[in-house]
Amino acid sequence: MICKVGKDSFGYDYIENLKKNGIPTDFVGQAENVATGAASIIVDNEGQNFIVIVAGANLLMDSEDLRRAAHVICQAKVMVCQLEVTPAVSLEALKLAHKSGVKTLFNPAPALADLDPQFYIHSNIICCNESEAEILTGITVCNVKDAGRAGLVLLERGCKTAVVTLGLEGCIMVSAKEPIPKHVPVKKVTAVDTTGAGDSFVGALAFYLAYYPNLPLEEMLKRANFIASVSVQTTGTQTSFPYKKDLSQDLF
Repeated sequence: MICKVGKDSFGYDYIENLKKNGIPTDFVGQAENVATGAASIIVDNEGQNFIVIVAGANLLMDSEDLRRAAHVICQAKVMVCQLEVTPAVSLEALKLAHKSGVKTLFNPAPALADLDPQFYIHSNIICCNESEAEILTGITVCNVKDAGRAGLVLLERGCKTAVVTLGLEGCIMVSAKEPIPKHVPVKKVTAVDTTGAGDSFVGALAFYLAYYPNLPLEEMLKRANFIASVSVQTTGTQTSFPYKKDLSQDLF
């Protein structure tokens, strides 16, 4: 984890939580006189969420933070980047990883309509949800067909593979090798809280890319779909993410 938090209760709790879950915190910096990034989340009766993000210390992460972690980035199997830090820093990280032959997985959240074109060419996989795909491409995504069209636009911009997640409908994938959009469905479940479902999906996909690189991408997405569907059946964000020991061993 490469990020920045504040020297406040949230920051200390965040670091302690990472350590508790076995995640190295060597490159989690703590900034003075700034609050740790936070999100205000409202969940409706159907489990759908509305989120307001206050970036806080996230926006203080800079090139120096990346330089300190460069040796770890360059030796990684997979690097996941998103847009809750300054976009220029995320792009710099993607370039560094991509140049070193590290698989790059980019989750453009929160999405930007004027995203730097270099994000696409330095991303092996771009993974976004319906609203993010719409912001990036201008295509309103209401169904599987729309998602396929949006995925093709992302592909045309230079990424190797585009994945658009569709909640209850699973996701679509399209790649340079397989340019016809493919729908990867998911078994329907009753959602209690969808907060963090996308993070669960992206995290699971990164896991399979790192530890099961020879698994077909479609199979990785099926498994990531399932793990995300497990997370939405429990309240909370990180607290809803299942541990490996709690999942069927058929997934591993």
